[in-house]
Amino acid sequence: MRTVLARGLLAAGLVSLVAVAGCGVRPSGVITGGAPPSGAVAPTGTITLYLVKGDRLSAVTRPGVPLFPAQALALLADGPTAGEVAQGLTTDVPPGVGPFSVATQQTDHLVVTLATPTGELSALAVAQIVCTAAATAPQGRPQVTVRGADPGAARPTCPG
Repeated sequence: MRTVLARGLLAAGLVSLVAVAGCGVRPSGVITGGAPPSGAVAPTGTITLYLVKGDRLSAVTRPGVPLFPAQALALLADGPTAGEVAQGLTTDVPPGVGPFSVATQQTDHLVVTLATPTGELSALAVAQIVCTAAATAPQGRPQVTVRGADPGAARPTCPG
């Protein structure tokens, strides 16, 4: 009985070996693929910031990869690009407000913490922070709370 089983396994192994050996793949030399890709990577998305035009907020999109909320808020403090300035856009968010810390309390609530008191910011600056932080959310518009070095917390909404 063991001999029959052993012969059967040997026969199956030989059939498998012949099938694999005759699959049509022929040996070849080394094939080079050329040089690796180089150069700048093209942006694959957009970044939405809320800048100020006159006395109102204006949504501005820039090419780039999606950012974390704190990174997008840092762009507000950096100010508008030369092209955005030419369109009359400014920012009310002063450079010293950062660094920004953003925490998610629930899936629909962001808490932005500033290095300076919120009382030192204009209403437009706080609205810029709220709307820009909300725009970074992958789904929907979360509630945004802004906290500063002062004890109070601002809970403004994003107009429009």
